[in-house]
Amino acid sequence: MSTEDALAAPNAGEPSMDDGSTPQTTQDLTIFVQNLLQQMQSRFATMSDAIIGRIDEMGHRIDELENSIGELMAQAGIDEDAGEGADGVTRSEQPAS
Repeated sequence: MSTEDALAAPNAGEPSMDDGSTPQTTQDLTIFVQNLLQQMQSRFATMSDAIIGRIDEMGHRIDELENSIGELMAQAGIDEDAGEGADGVTRSEQPAS
């Protein structure tokens, strides 16, 4: 089979095309569109699963990083509460209430 023959032959599951670009009937067009939408849905689901997996992996890495930082602070004798407050001022610099 030549390359031209392979390019002209329809793939399995795809409707036959009379000139390679337009369906022969309305039913062929419907089948073609349904197959295309199914392929798009499948690819979207695959991409969504991959993204969710990466987000989960990132969450685990962040948890591990937080644990490592906590261990390092404990080894250094730094109290986590003695660090900076939410406003960026260390607790020792804050005025007494």
